[in-house]
Amino acid sequence: MAGQFLSELLTNRKENIPLKFSEDCLYLNIYTPADLAKKSRLPVMVWVYGGGLLLGGASTYNGLALAAYENVVVVIIQYRLGIWGFFSTGDEHSRGNWAHLDQLAALRWVQDNIANFGGNPGSVTIFGESSGAESVSVLVFSPLSKNLFHRAISESGVALIPGMLEKGPIKPLAEQIATTAGCKTTTSAVMVHCLRQKSEEELLETTMKMKFLSLNLLGDPRKSYLYTPTVIDGVVLPKTPEELQAERKFQTVPYIIGFNKKEFGWLLPTVRMCRLLGGTHPPPSTFLSLILGKIPKELIPEAIETYLGGTDDLVKKRDLFTDLVGDVLFGVPSVIVARNHRAPTYMYEFQYRPSFSSAMKPKTVIGDHGDEIFSVFGAPFLK
Repeated sequence: MAGQFLSELLTNRKENIPLKFSEDCLYLNIYTPADLAKKSRLPVMVWVYGGGLLLGGASTYNGLALAAYENVVVVIIQYRLGIWGFFSTGDEHSRGNWAHLDQLAALRWVQDNIANFGGNPGSVTIFGESSGAESVSVLVFSPLSKNLFHRAISESGVALIPGMLEKGPIKPLAEQIATTAGCKTTTSAVMVHCLRQKSEEELLETTMKMKFLSLNLLGDPRKSYLYTPTVIDGVVLPKTPEELQAERKFQTVPYIIGFNKKEFGWLLPTVRMCRLLGGTHPPPSTFLSLILGKIPKELIPEAIETYLGGTDDLVKKRDLFTDLVGDVLFGVPSVIVARNHRAPTYMYEFQYRPSFSSAMKPKTVIGDHGDEIFSVFGAPFLK
């Protein structure tokens, strides 16, 4: 249901597409201008959709307007999500990052075949939003992507987003997933063998029981997983992004990195419905400890005071609190990646409320997470 809800909020199509889920998902959609000449060599733009590495699909996005008005070939790729795309035991039995390998396979396909659709394989831009932007950032850091693209755009997401890339041991999450699926956790081999015997429906049921994307504010937040994350697998990512930046080992392509004014304004809090006992509302520090992950707890009060200490107005505090969460999740990581990228780099902040915004969204939320997608894909020309 969350996937369908997200699709209906973000689609630039005139009609909503009923989503159908299938493990058989590795395809891509190609949009070209109608007056394409036989020998055209147009720039290529490859879109990586978002959805927390758990939700999303290519058919949500219509590339017709972007292709026609900007005279480019638009490719919208699919990749595996959730357990199928990211399950990792942290060793040779299941390294993880399968979704990123899917993305790399799609980029190799583009290199081999896009000329047949009027595209120039020597002028490929990868771009994505949210976890799709995180994926773009991962591809910039990956040695496997060399010569597969020539420019990159990350909209509201980079590889440093808290929780979306796990730098520490990943086996505890693998064990949680295996236990939820009814598998023994004796060894990595036992877990992987058992999960491979499960049907698509059983794994989907396991995913639902894990309650990813939900903010569990009870218990130890450091044992809670919002995502099935990207991992340091030694293949797609040989080291952490911070180490790769320090060693200057990444794809030095021109890069646009940006975020929206109200990243945590409405969509993300709505999708990440908090699970609370007895309707209690925890203090901001509890919420932040989950969002911040491994940031030392002693720094959280200082952050809260810096952002929220200037007013006693509860409405203003709420708005300032969402600004704080937006900066932690998107602003600060984006600035860090941009500062350390050794190629032409540009940053933006999107401050606009699309006329296609959901009626449920408060009028005060301008530049919500995902709002720029309507402009990027030319929604006014399609709706």
